[in-house]
Amino acid sequence: QVQLVESGGGLVQAGGSLKLSCAASRSIFSRNAMGWYRQAPGKQRELVATITLGTNTNYADSVKGRFTIYRDNAKNTVYLQMNSLKPEDTAVYYCNVRPAVQGYWGQGTQVTVSS
Repeated sequence: QVQLVESGGGLVQAGGSLKLSCAASRSIFSRNAMGWYRQAPGKQRELVATITLGTNTNYADSVKGRFTIYRDNAKNTVYLQMNSLKPEDTAVYYCNVRPAVQGYWGQGTQVTVSS
């Protein structure tokens, strides 16, 4: 059974930091690049960061230099370290494989950045 469980969201002031975690089923984690996505109210879901099996990373321009994606293969977990948060980072954050598979979406974790 495929599972992706996100955690670590919360309320933080602008300029603060949060670390998101996504625990994945071994069956998909060990075979796929992983991505963090986000969806802000009234907007489409967007790709934030990607990490390959070989740990190459890629970021949306809006988060480059502030967010870091990394994976722990022993724990089947992918992380998103978010620094220098801005109010426009407010969204529900999801993880999924890359490219995303519709049936893998979890409930996400809410990140709210206050100004």
